[in-house]
Amino acid sequence: MSSRPSPTTTLDEALRAAPAISTATRAADVRIPLRGHLRHTGALLRRNLLWIRQDPESMFDALLMPVIFTLLFVYVFGGSIGQALGGGQHRYVQYVVPGLMAMTSLSMAQGVGTGFNQDFNSGVMDRFRSLPIGRGSVLFAKIAVELARMLIATAVLLVVGVLVGFDITDWPGLFAAVGLATLFASSIMWVFLTLGVIMKNAQSVQAMGFLTLFPLQFGSSIFAPTNSMPGWLRHFTDYNPMSGLADAARGLMVGGPVAHGLWVTLAWSVGITAVMAPVAIHKFRTKT
Repeated sequence: MSSRPSPTTTLDEALRAAPAISTATRAADVRIPLRGHLRHTGALLRRNLLWIRQDPESMFDALLMPVIFTLLFVYVFGGSIGQALGGGQHRYVQYVVPGLMAMTSLSMAQGVGTGFNQDFNSGVMDRFRSLPIGRGSVLFAKIAVELARMLIATAVLLVVGVLVGFDITDWPGLFAAVGLATLFASSIMWVFLTLGVIMKNAQSVQAMGFLTLFPLQFGSSIFAPTNSMPGWLRHFTDYNPMSGLADAARGLMVGGPVAHGLWVTLAWSVGITAVMAPVAIHKFRTKT
């Protein structure tokens, strides 16, 4: 029986598959060019994909979470909330599936932090930082793989949504909503990468993620309209990025207002990336 390859072994295989690194690039004080960063990111991306292939259980959340949440909210809350929306369960399906797309983007982003932290604690990141590769390449490769997992989860969500009655009538709007969710997820991943570096263990990252995700998800328009919420909470939901993403996705996919939700989501995505990406890269470089 063949033994299961370690993360370091898989990395070495990926790096051997990439073009050789120049002598100048090997010097720690030489700035790595863009081509070098792209080459290193590609090698690390292949390493991460190979590791998923060796550990298929890591895809369970991407495959099962959309199924569970869709069935749970449609069949537990669909009747009552759908009546309030004026159309019963079918009306609620049209409302909640775009919202669940927003929730999926945020929930899947959390996984990048726990995985990053586990790599640190297992010594894999020490191996990465000893190699003559761009430090940002490690983070970009992580984000790319998690975005791929998020897109798989979104595809599963849409398939289950169609099976329970979701109507896809605007394909360009659907792809635009998926792109917007991907943009927002990539920005949130920088937050969780930072948590993955500064927290001591994966459990701490999960706990901090839960404290962050819970109010953003339930203090939003993902699961139900905000009309009946108290005024102070409605002011929060108006500029909650999860409400913005859910409302924009809903408008793009099934019709309705798009502008406010779109600009809120774009503003949060750009702002979070501009602030947290440099922080995450700096923390990764300086972590002892």
